Amino acid sequence: MRLIILPVLLFFLVGCGYKPTAQLAKSILGERVYVYVAMSRIDPQNTVLIKDAVQAALVNKFNSKIVERAAADTVLNVSLASVEFKPLVYDANGYVISYRAIAKLKIDYALNSGENGTVMTSGEYDFPIEADSIISDTRRFEAIRYASGDAVDEFTAIIAIKGLQQKQK
Repeated sequence: MRLIILPVLLFFLVGCGYKPTAQLAKSILGERVYVYVAMSRIDPQNTVLIKDAVQAALVNKFNSKIVERAAADTVLNVSLASVEFKPLVYDANGYVISYRAIAKLKIDYALNSGENGTVMTSGEYDFPIEADSIISDTRRFEAIRYASGDAVDEFTAIIAIKGLQQKQK
C-alpha cells in the first residue's frame, strides 16, 4: 500500500508546483544575509541569545551565509519588542509547573531588490519547571532562544508569502 501512496503523493506535490516555504523565502532573501540585533533596554542579557537564534535559523533553514553589511543581499535589523512568561499548568497545590515564553521581535528588512519593510513576529516556547520553584536563568535563556527561533519561523512564512505575491504580479 505504501508503495502506491508515496509515488502518487510525490507526483501530486511535484505536479501542483509545490515549493517548500524555506525555498521561497531563500529566493527572496538571497544567499548572503547581514543580521544586526539591537541591544534591548528591556532585556539586555538576551540580545546575544536572540542574535544566535536568528543566525542559526537563517543558516540551518536557508543555508544562508552570514556576511558583513557591505556584502549582503539582505539586511535584517532585529530588535526585541517584549518577552513575557505566562503560567500554563498548575499542580494540585496551586504551584505553577509549566510556563509559556513569548518573545516578540521587530524585524526591519532591506532586500537587494530595493524593497524595505518592517515585520512584527512572535514566537512561543512551552517548558516545565519543578513545583514550588522559580524559573532558573538557564531555563529562561533556553526558552527565549527557542521562542526567538519560532518568531524567525514566522518571519520566514511572511517573506515566503511576499515572494509568492510578487511572482503572481
